[in-house]
Amino acid sequence: MKALFITSLLLIGALTAGAQDNIETSLGTDLVSQYVWRGQELGGVSVQPSLGVSYKGLSLSAWGSVGLANPLDTRELDFTLAYGAGGFNIGVTDYWFPEISSNVYEANVGYDFGFASLQWFTNFAGDDSLTGDGRLAYSSYLEINVPFSLGGVDWTATAGAVPFATDFYGVSRFSVINLAMTASKDIQVTDKFSIPIFAQLAANPYTKNAYLVFGITLGL
Repeated sequence: MKALFITSLLLIGALTAGAQDNIETSLGTDLVSQYVWRGQELGGVSVQPSLGVSYKGLSLSAWGSVGLANPLDTRELDFTLAYGAGGFNIGVTDYWFPEISSNVYEANVGYDFGFASLQWFTNFAGDDSLTGDGRLAYSSYLEINVPFSLGGVDWTATAGAVPFATDFYGVSRFSVINLAMTASKDIQVTDKFSIPIFAQLAANPYTKNAYLVFGITLGL
């Protein structure tokens, strides 16, 4: 985890030397009523801060989640190194769970067609599930997102599936595990300040669970 972060930071630092005006920095946090990820409930009320830097399509970001109501909720810190050009994107994420000293390394590739985006994710190292003969399962997840506007609100329709059996996602076959509708809107507070809010209705057809999540975003 630390090696990926330090190596990535040094790489961006080397590429951006002498080009400080082209570097973009983002920071912020979400406050969510429930932590739901790919159709799985990972915690209750949570604060989820993020920090990132980017330069000409290359980006390094950190994202975390800490439960506020239940000390047993998932604590997580993720680092992602990514590159995007046009509609194409590729990246590597290190999911780190400090409470259980666990890391999962995931690669992703995708393309944004404008009217829809498609992403493929595969675990390639770390604490992924194992197959029956003890080999890494290479647990994977495929997701499509379709953005649209309705009633003055930005919406995104999401469908996500696991292509083959893996204990990592708790499925025994090809399974659709994430169907969601997300609505987001900026609430204008003053002429120069607004607060983005969002709500998501999500369902996992495989486990027959459903979730309604509300969130507030603060950041730059």
